Amino acid sequence: MKINQIYINLPVKNVQQTRAFWTALGFSVNEQFSDENAICVVIQEERIYAMFLHENFFQTFTNRPLTQGDTTQVLLALGVDTRSDVDRLIKTALENGGTTYSEPQDHGWMYQHAFSDINGHQWEVAFADPTQFPTE
Repeated sequence: MKINQIYINLPVKNVQQTRAFWTALGFSVNEQFSDENAICVVIQEERIYAMFLHENFFQTFTNRPLTQGDTTQVLLALGVDTRSDVDRLIKTALENGGTTYSEPQDHGWMYQHAFSDINGHQWEVAFADPTQFPTE
């Protein structure tokens, strides 16, 4: 079996504010899967999507209660091409209402930092150079 796409579904309080946040970070929106109840943010064209669903709509897909942004159920990670891409994405997230929850970490072969989006979802952003991975 080969997985050809992934859709990450996350609850949000305000779909339009979420749209503004993610488009400010430079991501596009698949309008075909977006409306007043949801926004489909394209993480990688034809492969990876984040579906931000209004809490009421999200609740129709599960019988479990929703977290309220003060607990962590999942950490989402994005790999980028350069260290400067990590810093640029974090900076833009902060300028648009996001927050950081950790300090940047430089492991030599990997550099990472993290932000919480305006809905409290936590995103790790990392650049890794596997050729620099320690062998001992």
